[in-house]
Amino acid sequence: MILNSCSGRRADDSASSHDGALHIGWGGRPTRGRGGLLPSLLAAVSTLALSAAAAQAADDRSSQPADGAAVKALMAKIESMEQRINTLQVELKDAKAKKTTSVGQSASQASRNPSGPVALIGAKDAHGSALKASDNAQAASKSVGNAMALAGSKDVKNGGSTTADAAPPSSPASRLAAAFADADPKPKFLPAADLKAPPPPAGKDLFGVAPSPVPGMRIGMYGEIKLGSMQNPAANGQWQNGFDMARLVLLPTYQVNDYITFNAELEWEHGGTAFDNDDKLHGAVEVEQAFFDVKFNDHFTLRSPGIDLIPISFTNLYHEPTLFYSVQRPELANGLIPTTWYAPAAGFYGKIVDGLNYQFQISQSAEDFGDDFAHRGDNGHINSGGYAAGISGSEALALSRAPIGDFRQLSNELAYTLRLSYTPSFLPGFAGSSAIYYSPNVTPRGAYATQPDGTEVPLGKNAMTIFNTEARYRVPNTGLELRAEYAHVNFSNPENLRANNDLDDTNNVGKNMWGYSGEIAYHFRAPNDYDIVPFYRYTRQNFQTSGMLGSDLTNGLNNITGSGDMTFHDVGVAVFPNPSVVYKLNYTKVIDRSPTGAMSDRVLAGVGWLW
Repeated sequence: MILNSCSGRRADDSASSHDGALHIGWGGRPTRGRGGLLPSLLAAVSTLALSAAAAQAADDRSSQPADGAAVKALMAKIESMEQRINTLQVELKDAKAKKTTSVGQSASQASRNPSGPVALIGAKDAHGSALKASDNAQAASKSVGNAMALAGSKDVKNGGSTTADAAPPSSPASRLAAAFADADPKPKFLPAADLKAPPPPAGKDLFGVAPSPVPGMRIGMYGEIKLGSMQNPAANGQWQNGFDMARLVLLPTYQVNDYITFNAELEWEHGGTAFDNDDKLHGAVEVEQAFFDVKFNDHFTLRSPGIDLIPISFTNLYHEPTLFYSVQRPELANGLIPTTWYAPAAGFYGKIVDGLNYQFQISQSAEDFGDDFAHRGDNGHINSGGYAAGISGSEALALSRAPIGDFRQLSNELAYTLRLSYTPSFLPGFAGSSAIYYSPNVTPRGAYATQPDGTEVPLGKNAMTIFNTEARYRVPNTGLELRAEYAHVNFSNPENLRANNDLDDTNNVGKNMWGYSGEIAYHFRAPNDYDIVPFYRYTRQNFQTSGMLGSDLTNGLNNITGSGDMTFHDVGVAVFPNPSVVYKLNYTKVIDRSPTGAMSDRVLAGVGWLW
């Protein structure tokens, strides 16, 4: 009888003992010392097999029926023990694997696979909430349930299934779904690290080549690259090709403890910065966010003084290129709401009830000053000799943002913003927000009007109020998506705006500015699981309504050039190979009511990413 055929070993396997170490041939792969239990079992099997062979050889001729039954029983026992050994081998491998992974994910892996977004139970609609990992998972699961995200309905469903005790959703689809649902303020990258876990082993890097033992640190990133052709109104509408390394943004986040979180946003725009004329670069490096959030409970989180986004308009808070479908940001976000609009600020946010959140912020006021630092005097006033307006009928509020460095602001004024965001449970797939911004005075220190004879006359106060409301609706179980937005700006005393007092009628401003847009998109799921989104957006805006007063009398009071009365038709397609990456192509037709027309059409392509 050859027991090798029943023992699970090949005929050429062997078992031996040498120098006190057990060597057992098993499937052609030697096993040495796999703990105390496994060698003992293997030795027992071998001994039992050899004893059975010897007994069979000694009494091969006697009582064959009884011996056959004994052999069968013995073989059954051997097979049972063999199955137990195989089971122990599997358990041993699983135990080793768990031991390896329980040490903690390396910081570099975590930065490439950041955890889910903080629920804006408050401020970006909570861009930076200091939730515990379990709290954030629960908040993210609620927001994902109503997400009208770039991800499909299946992705949203999966993203919303996270329990309170589980880790936050880590897939790009679930992160984008939660951000798009706008159920809370920033950040999108919750640190949610295990602060009690041991530091990662040497050689596990956070970013680049520098080792980091900080378990609470995460780094996200987004960016966009653009190229194409557009009409240049300064060249009589000539089509010109171009390329723009638009932005590269790092999003470092650090969880100090269970209730304090630090968030920042570091941005390189348009290829960076340079000062030499032959560098052919004219970009910027900016700190767009830097603040601490201190969470007291779901209803109140304090945001420390720092640099923060003004919480008005969804696009200003969530301006990553994977969250809108055109190559350029939506038109209302380029003037009426001057994205990215950030300022020195502090505030608080929280949840009112499930599906309804608030944020209140106090910030440095916008300034009606659009010139460079050479026109900002060391005395904190505007230098004489003329300066560019910060609020105008051609740029709206695009140039009105106050600087954030070196105490060079030209105003002591504070502005106030209140925002409500909502994701009603009775309307799945719907999300929206409404916000109001008020500054008691946007006139900077030393502001003046330039009279036709060159005389400079001081300008008085001018309060500014902005109202914005927007909505997004992803129709459940379909690919249909709808968006709409409205923005309105009011000035208490437009006669005190620099644009109405600079001897240039083309940029004059009226009592009000307004704009609205509507967008329709449809998500097609390609066979390769790509998300293909054709879209159309209509935008109408007017920066030059009636009521213009000031010293610009060249062509008379209330002269309206029509250049600020504009209509945009955007049509194109966005292709998402993954929710974190998008390729875009779109055409924009621009119409205004100036004598020559806008001459600003464009055909652009781009790539954007967020992780």
